[in-house]
Amino acid sequence: MTGRREDMPSSVSGKDMSPFDRFAEAASSFASKAWFFALCVLLILLWAPSILIFRDIDTWQLIINTATTIITFLLVALLQNSQTRANEAVQHKLNAIADGLADLMEAHSEDKSRLAQDMIELRDAVGLEHREGTRG
Repeated sequence: MTGRREDMPSSVSGKDMSPFDRFAEAASSFASKAWFFALCVLLILLWAPSILIFRDIDTWQLIINTATTIITFLLVALLQNSQTRANEAVQHKLNAIADGLADLMEAHSEDKSRLAQDMIELRDAVGLEHREGTRG
């Protein structure tokens, strides 16, 4: 296989992750649990009767609107980070599969010109000849 070890799919996550990436991964894992949804529902259930304390409908609505906007804004940023890294991992895996397949095709193409042409098309389609990895 022509792929270098550092370009392998396993290098997309793990110890090479920045502190922010690790935090985003933990937040994504936290937010994807059923009990996080239950916590959000509990927040709404606690907020709803607070109308009796505030009496002013604008203040009451401002509290939930502000809280949900801040939470949503932060979670979108964190989840986007996790999604981007997941997409990179999938791309690395696909590149490794295509690279391995192209190497296999090349090894068996000496006597089969059609297979050699297919290998060239695969390498061109995936960009195996010109890429140095999907990481910038």
